[in-house]
Amino acid sequence: MSAPHAAIGLIGGSGLYALSGLSGAREVRMSTPFGDPSDSFFVGTVGDKSVAFLARHGRDHRLLPGEINYRANIYAMKVLGIERILSASAVGSMKEAIRPRDVVVPDQFIDRTRRRLATFFGEGIAAHVAFADPICPETRRVLFDAADPRFRRAPNPTCTVRGAWT
Repeated sequence: MSAPHAAIGLIGGSGLYALSGLSGAREVRMSTPFGDPSDSFFVGTVGDKSVAFLARHGRDHRLLPGEINYRANIYAMKVLGIERILSASAVGSMKEAIRPRDVVVPDQFIDRTRRRLATFFGEGIAAHVAFADPICPETRRVLFDAADPRFRRAPNPTCTVRGAWT
């Protein structure tokens, strides 16, 4: 049986192990050349969009950040036909202006990941992927535009959405 198709992939971080509002959900377990993803995918619809949801740490939060097989997670999403991935994280902030339950839509980040493979390539496959603009500007704009206008604030409107989910 082939895997169902989804347009949008959602990855839930700590505390987000299921997606409310996902209708007609089907649990899909996948295997990839990189190993198994963090958990099963739940594929269904939200509104009129086909969506696949994955709990990054597993539904029972069994995986530490360094144990997450991100290559398997992303590969499986590609097999599902996903072209846009949204990932929720509860990482906190050192800025007082960004409070708990605020939503931030970044346009840049610094990857300080260490001690794990940082590429899909190697073993005879050489490729170079630009990382200058790691966040899709179209997806960022859609998220910002979807936020309640009362909560939008930022000198750069693609940056922060305050209190949209409180």
